[in-house]
Amino acid sequence: MTGFGDAFAAAFGLIARMDADLVEIVGLSLRVTLSATLCACLLGFPLGAILAVGRFPGRGVLTVLVNALMGLPPVVVGLVVYLMLSRAGPFGALGLLYTPTAMIVAQTILVTPIIAALARQTVADLDAEYHETLRSMGAGAGARMRTLLWDGRFALMTAALAGMGRALAEVGAVMIVGGNIDHVTRVMTTAIALETSRGELTLALGLGIVLMVLSLALNALVMGARLSGARMSHA
Repeated sequence: MTGFGDAFAAAFGLIARMDADLVEIVGLSLRVTLSATLCACLLGFPLGAILAVGRFPGRGVLTVLVNALMGLPPVVVGLVVYLMLSRAGPFGALGLLYTPTAMIVAQTILVTPIIAALARQTVADLDAEYHETLRSMGAGAGARMRTLLWDGRFALMTAALAGMGRALAEVGAVMIVGGNIDHVTRVMTTAIALETSRGELTLALGLGIVLMVLSLALNALVMGARLSGARMSHA
C-alpha cells in the first residue's frame, strides 16, 4: 500500500508542478480530440438532419447503417485508416501516417456516427413537434433542417460532448495510426498504456487523474447542456 501511496503522491506532484511531459501529452490529446470532434460535428449534424427530415430512396438503410456504425471497433477503424495512409495505400503519398492528422482522421471516423445518430434523433423529435407549423409557413426541407438544428442546439451540444468523451478515451485506433511516438503522437491513453506496461506508474497515474477530471468535466457539461435545454423548452 505504501508503494501505491507514494505513486499517487508523485503523480499529484507531477500535476501540481505542471510537468513538461505531462503537459505536452495532455495538450496533444486535447488538440487531437477537439479537432476530431469539430470535424465529426461538421459531418454528423447535417447528416443527422438529412436523415431526420429528408425523404429519399435508401434513407432507412442509411439510418440503420449510421446506428450500426456507432459500435465500430476502434482497432478496425485504425487498421482501415492505416491501410489507406500507408505507402501502398491510396493516400500514402500525403505522408500522414504516424502523425496527429492520422489520429484526427481515425477519431473523426469513430465519432461521426455517434454524433449523426444523436442529431438525427434530436431533429426527428423536433420535426414531429413542429412539422405542421413549419409546413404552414412554407419552409422547404433545407429551411426546416436549419431551423430544427438551431432549435435543438442544446441537445446537439450534448451529442458533441458525448462524441468528445468517446474520442478522448480512444486508444486502439490512435495507437495503430499514430504509433505512440514520444513528443509526436503520444496522447494520454496511449501513454498510460505504455507507462503501465513499463511499470512506471507515476506518469500513468498522473495522466489517469487528468483524464478522469476531464471526463467528469465533460459529464458536468452534458448535464448542464441538458438542463439549459430543458429550461429553454419550458420558457
